[in-house]
Amino acid sequence: MIVDLFWIISFPLAFVIHDGEEIIVQHKWMLTHKDFLIQKYPRAKRIVTHLSCLSTKAFAMAVLEELILLLFTAAYILIGGVYAMELWIALFMAFSVHFVIHIVQGVLVRGYVPGLVTSILMLPYAYFGISRICEDVSGVKLIQLSVLGVVAMMINLRFAHWIGKKFSH
Repeated sequence: MIVDLFWIISFPLAFVIHDGEEIIVQHKWMLTHKDFLIQKYPRAKRIVTHLSCLSTKAFAMAVLEELILLLFTAAYILIGGVYAMELWIALFMAFSVHFVIHIVQGVLVRGYVPGLVTSILMLPYAYFGISRICEDVSGVKLIQLSVLGVVAMMINLRFAHWIGKKFSH
């Protein structure tokens, strides 16, 4: 079985640790670096402005929505739901890609970005998880599930930030 109890339990825990770092520093970091980011990356002005407007509470509410979704997924896996393994793999792969995105952001900014420290620390976790998945899943299926997971993550991120925005006022 690809997903044993260790992976089911550790995934939400890893999420909480990583997103905890983001919650703690995101708002203040964005306010401090907003002008620099817009000047250096003018095409990112819309997203930078949006992220700058998310208060810590708003960002935490967005993270809470994602955590609830992840916990429901873990419960669905534990009860043996249809396509539960595929769902878990898609989410795990998206989460792992998310780490790489933070690292690339850090390289582009040439410094710290929210989520960078835990992304680096969790690379071995992602590596071992992906290695375990690769033992039972073909490369083509892994790529398909990864793309599905990243697309789902992007769609849900918009929804989560919309929820968070409701708490910014």
